Amino acid sequence: MNKPEDFDGVKAYGDYTSLPAGGYYCKIIKVEETQSSTMKPMLKIYIDIVDGEYKDYYAESYKSDTRDPKKWGCIVYQLIYDNEGKTSRGFKTFITSVEESNNVSMQWGDKFESFLKNKLIGGLFRREEYMKQDGTPAWSTKCFAFRSISSIENGVPIPEDKPLAQTATGSYSFKAAIPAFNESDLPF
Repeated sequence: MNKPEDFDGVKAYGDYTSLPAGGYYCKIIKVEETQSSTMKPMLKIYIDIVDGEYKDYYAESYKSDTRDPKKWGCIVYQLIYDNEGKTSRGFKTFITSVEESNNVSMQWGDKFESFLKNKLIGGLFRREEYMKQDGTPAWSTKCFAFRSISSIENGVPIPEDKPLAQTATGSYSFKAAIPAFNESDLPF
């Protein structure tokens, strides 16, 4: 057998280091205004870690991703309005966390997305159970809430794990896959 061309660039199982749950200093890589599957306005917020042992965690993971297309590993989906059509608390928390973390006032309008790019924000990460393609459950670490940088600096409790919901028969529910991310969208 001849050696596959991409053999040296593929990571072996066991080489992956999982991100521990907790609070992290993050940077906003990209923001997209889009709609949810139910046509509600939302943001797709791409972030990465900017400090400590896990600095550039998602950028490094993206660079070593051999799939086609590559996928960015940390995207937070944030609805803008709640079920009553009012500003959602999660969206307000996101904007407030950006403003406090960067000592700025939000720039609304046409420059909204570009204003947010490269801004610092605190990310609160927890372990979440998901279903692998082979039908077995596994765990990943996801950003589920935003905080100010000073809040992360002051210390946040480590969030509890979020297991998959199980039905009465013991089967699991499924989650949607992370969407594709174009390499040209990265700032480096």
